[in-house]
Amino acid sequence: MEEERKIPRHIAIILDGNGRWAKKKGMPRSYGHAAGAKRVEPCVKECDRLGVEYVTMYAFSTENWKRSEDEVSTLMKLLKQYLARCRKIAVENHMKIRIIGDVPGLPKELQEEIEITEGATCGNPGLTFSIALNYGGRDEIIRAVRKLLSDEVLRKRIEEEGVESAVDEALISSSLDTAGLPDPDLLIRTSGEERISNFLPWQLCYTEFYFTDTLWPDFDENELNKAIDEYGRRSRRYGA
Repeated sequence: MEEERKIPRHIAIILDGNGRWAKKKGMPRSYGHAAGAKRVEPCVKECDRLGVEYVTMYAFSTENWKRSEDEVSTLMKLLKQYLARCRKIAVENHMKIRIIGDVPGLPKELQEEIEITEGATCGNPGLTFSIALNYGGRDEIIRAVRKLLSDEVLRKRIEEEGVESAVDEALISSSLDTAGLPDPDLLIRTSGEERISNFLPWQLCYTEFYFTDTLWPDFDENELNKAIDEYGRRSRRYGA
């Protein structure tokens, strides 16, 4: 009897290599970003087909603001256009779109697009697609701590019960951008880099990592399935 394929419940992906892909073709970085944006839809659809319940993609980090003004401007335009298209696809496929990151730090027009997109898909029962925009793991934790420190109910509980009783992993997790989502089972990073680059540091504690030399614009459904098959061959042990 053939063994049942092991599919991760939650896949996180660092989309890396757009600029290098464009450079190899003698094109500007913006060309690579546009090509990379086109790879998101088939990847998410394949995840949905396979039975993955959650996909989280690292689209724009807090560090990306350090790039050239022209490149950042191009990325903001692409993200706005992508969200409009993504909203249509999500509605057709019953997917839910969620944005994580410091949304108030994004341009006003992009914030408006995010609000429309999340509102239009929040009731969908299918795959939850989270897009990390203006996201940094350390920034997320700092924002969570600030939120907790301003919580009068929590402060009163700490006074009455003590910090050790009032503050635990569940409380921290519930204060992060990913509140309500399970931690990723599998992290995929393209382009050959082997680090998490400030992406979901709290949530990736027990995640399996898969690194590939494939640049993101070349990452197709076959590459995705390679990563999932590798995940399936691993024996996951917690605390052993």
